[in-house]
Amino acid sequence: MIKNFLFWVATFFCLIFDQVSKHAVMQNLRLYDSLPIWQGVFHITYITNPGSAFGFFRGDWLKWVSLAVSLGLIALGCSNQKLDDWEKIGYGCILGGAIGNGIDRFASGEVIDFLSFKLINFPIFNLADLSINVGLACLVIALIRSNKSSDRNGRS
Repeated sequence: MIKNFLFWVATFFCLIFDQVSKHAVMQNLRLYDSLPIWQGVFHITYITNPGSAFGFFRGDWLKWVSLAVSLGLIALGCSNQKLDDWEKIGYGCILGGAIGNGIDRFASGEVIDFLSFKLINFPIFNLADLSINVGLACLVIALIRSNKSSDRNGRS
């Protein structure tokens, strides 16, 4: 059996969905084209982003951060660390997202973004960004479950 199987499954699916979706957008839209899925609410809008989330922190150093995070999470996935299922999925989603955006940064110096929620004027993002946020939510769930388990066992 593969060590931390759920971790690697989450990583694989998040990375594949991210890269396939970005490729589809690049093949079917021109830069700055916007395809309404639900007019005024949700559009597929092809842009590139040389920065991090919300366009903050621009620079070549972001690709090295993506690489460092990815290598650290790969080491965690290969370790004998006792992770619960929520942690495995959470860290795997974060790794898939970090690798997905890291590939973009190393290939072109910017990431491809395309998910646009116009109704709330939210910054355009991609599936790697979504994977990282889902991963963080899974880690919060793991933390809450761990605290509840500790409380039931009389530990603080």
